[in-house]
Amino acid sequence: MYKTSISQSVQEYFSWNRITLLAVGLWPYQQSRFARFQAALCLSILTSFVVFVLSRICFVEYDFEFTIDMLSLSTYYSFFLMNYISFWINIETIRYLLEQFQYIYNRLKDSNEIAIYNKYGNIAKRITLACILIGICNHAYLTVIQCGPYILDVIMPKNVSYARHLIVTLTTYFAVQERYFYLLLLYLNAVCTVGTVVILAVGTMLVSCFKYICGMLRVASYRFEQAITAMVQSITIKNETMIYKEFICAVDIHRKAMEIAKIVVGDMERSLFIVTMSTVLCMSLNLYGILQVESPMQEMEKLIGHCVNIICLFLYMFISNYSGQEIMDSNDRIFLTVYNAPWYLVPLKIQKLILFLLQRSNKAFTLDIGGLFTLSIESFASLVSTSVSYFTVLLSLR
Repeated sequence: MYKTSISQSVQEYFSWNRITLLAVGLWPYQQSRFARFQAALCLSILTSFVVFVLSRICFVEYDFEFTIDMLSLSTYYSFFLMNYISFWINIETIRYLLEQFQYIYNRLKDSNEIAIYNKYGNIAKRITLACILIGICNHAYLTVIQCGPYILDVIMPKNVSYARHLIVTLTTYFAVQERYFYLLLLYLNAVCTVGTVVILAVGTMLVSCFKYICGMLRVASYRFEQAITAMVQSITIKNETMIYKEFICAVDIHRKAMEIAKIVVGDMERSLFIVTMSTVLCMSLNLYGILQVESPMQEMEKLIGHCVNIICLFLYMFISNYSGQEIMDSNDRIFLTVYNAPWYLVPLKIQKLILFLLQRSNKAFTLDIGGLFTLSIESFASLVSTSVSYFTVLLSLR
C-alpha cells in the first residue's frame, strides 16, 4: 500500500511506475529490508555482467571486431547500471517530487485546473504503459531466439541441429564449457530481464515527472488567461484584488514548476551526464556492430541484437529530450499568454505587474546537463549526429 502522504489521484497516475519500481526495489515509499535486498541483487547482477564482459577484453586476445562486440555489450548494460545507480542515489529526491505533485494537486480548486492536471497525468500513464508493452515485446523476441532452435529441430530436423548452433555460439562467445550452457542461458536471461525492468522503471518515472511539470506550467498559463480575461471584462476595487490573487497564484505555481524541474536535473546532473555519454558511445559501437555482420542470414541473432539495442537507445534519447523540449515550450506559452494580453486596458499597477511577468518569462528556461547540452530536440539531433561521427571514426580504424 501507499503511504498516506500520497493522494489517491497521484496513486492512480503513478500506478504503473509503482509496479516497475517495486520490481527492482526502487519505489521511494517502500524501502524495507526486502527492497534493499532487491536493490543489492539487481546491482550485483548488472555489475557482475559488465565486469565479466570487460574481463573478456582485458585477459583474452581477440581481433578488433570481437573487441567492439564486447564493448558494445558492456556499454549497453553499463547504461542500465548507471540509470539504476543514479535513481537509487536520488531516491529521496523522487520522493520529494511525488509529495510536491500531491501538494500542488491538493491546492487546485478550479475544476478546469484539475482537469488539466489529470490530463497530463493520463498522458504520463499511457506513455508508461506503452513503454512496458515495448519491453514485453523485447522479451518475446528473446524467448523466440532461445526456443526457436529447439522448435525447428522438431519441425524441420537436419543433421546438425539448430539448438547445437545456439549452444556453440554462446559458449564460444563467453568462453564457457558446454555443460554450463543452461546456467549461462539462465544468467543471461536474468541480466536481460533486470536491465529491461530497470530502464523501464527509471525512464518512465522521470518522463512522468516531466509530464507533471508540464501540467503545472499549463495550469499557470490557464490562471494567467483567467486573470487577464477578468481584467478586460470589468475592473473594480474588489475585482482588482481578486485579479492580484490570481496573478500571485499563477506566479507561485510557475515558480514551483521551474524549481521542481531544476531539482530533477540538478540532483542527477552528473549521473545523467555519464548516462548520456555512455548512450552515445553505445549507439556508435552498435552501429559498427551491424556493419561488421558479413552474413546476415547466418548471424541473424547478432544483427537483430544490435538493431534492438539501437532502437532502445534511440527511443530513450528521443523521449527524454522531447520531454525537456515540452517543458521549454510550456514555459514559452506562458510568455505568449502574458505578451498578448491587452495591457493598455488595465490599471497602471497591473500594467507594471504584467511588465514584471514579461521580463521574467522572456528568459529562456532550459534544463542543462553538465553545462554541455540541454534537454531539447536540438540536443537530441546533436547526440545522434555525434554517435554517427564516432561510428565513422571506428570505420576508419577498421
